[in-house]
Amino acid sequence: MTPRRKILISGASIAGPALAFWLNRHGHAVTVVEKAGTLRAGGYPIDVRGTALEVVRRMGILPRLREAHIDLRRLTFLDGDGGQVASIHPHAVSGGVAGRDLEVRRGDLNNALYTAVRDDVEFLFDDSIDTLDQSGRGVDVTFHGGGSRTFDMVIGAEGTHSRTREMLFGPEEQFHRYLGYCFAVFTMPNTFGLSHETVMWNTPGRAAALYAVGDDDEVHAFLNFAQPVPPFDAFPDPEAQRDLVASVFADAGWEVPGMLAAMREADDVFFDAVSQIRMPRWSSGRVALVGDAAYAPSFLSGQGTSLALVGAYMLAGSLADRDHAGGFAAYEDGTREFVTVNQGLVGEGGTTLFPTTAEALEQRNDRLRKLSAIPPAEGRPAHSALTLPEFTPMMTG
Repeated sequence: MTPRRKILISGASIAGPALAFWLNRHGHAVTVVEKAGTLRAGGYPIDVRGTALEVVRRMGILPRLREAHIDLRRLTFLDGDGGQVASIHPHAVSGGVAGRDLEVRRGDLNNALYTAVRDDVEFLFDDSIDTLDQSGRGVDVTFHGGGSRTFDMVIGAEGTHSRTREMLFGPEEQFHRYLGYCFAVFTMPNTFGLSHETVMWNTPGRAAALYAVGDDDEVHAFLNFAQPVPPFDAFPDPEAQRDLVASVFADAGWEVPGMLAAMREADDVFFDAVSQIRMPRWSSGRVALVGDAAYAPSFLSGQGTSLALVGAYMLAGSLADRDHAGGFAAYEDGTREFVTVNQGLVGEGGTTLFPTTAEALEQRNDRLRKLSAIPPAEGRPAHSALTLPEFTPMMTG
């Protein structure tokens, strides 16, 4: 019988609770620390495709997610004057498979993961890691809220701007691959009569979209724009973010003026650069990274959530019958190719979906007009490029 290893996970969004589930299944004593005061609800819709569907099936939460499936039915593209360019099934663009792949509210997936593991795992909300100190016997952790504990391993699952990654490997800039765009997303009243659909307006280098996940009285508003250099000055300043977006879209037509006004009043604006995290290795000593903290693919790939779910499964399984060094090495060996091929889905940034020149925009519009209204029967090969292995749980006592 192997003694139960104590593992701390930082982050309780998607990768963190998924990893906690599988580590607990393999016999480890798991603690999850989350800086937010509660589980995050709401949030924009996310996709679960390909190999990740098998992960949630093995977790037993697939039926619940099927019930929460949004079933987006139409994606309409508009030109700069608001005229319709094309109206197609969303899967024709995303590479998803109707009737198989899932699109759910982020909060619904978060809740399903948390519910599956909350009775077996310790959660520490409204707290975070302050310092990490590795030694031969473990990782000494001090918490921002006070107190310290020692763990056998620590896993960073805090997302693209991971604090654990910064403490372990240094500043984000060295791993940050900027893709040339910034975006803001927020909710606003659905005064447009939209239901189960997205409408996207484009001019060169700019896109504005309204996303209605159902018959709700709110829609998700999305503003995306080309930006040659990341606006680092705006990242820590919400007002500067709003000012930047408003200046970029100042002369825009369609519904954009109303979207800008709503953005000024919204309390849930999320602003960020469109980027990837690319690292030569995902662990150091007894500390490792999972999900966006290690390999964010950007929303342009549509695979961030799926990579987080698959990575969590692979990391926990790789540790089932190995020490931390062997387990982390096996995790990278078994997962990196899948990560690389899915990160590669973005191609040359977002130029396919968000062209930056008038010529490229017209070429994109021509392609959209030719797309079949019938969604594809098979998804992109990258989505299912990894066949999940079966891991044997470690006997613990």
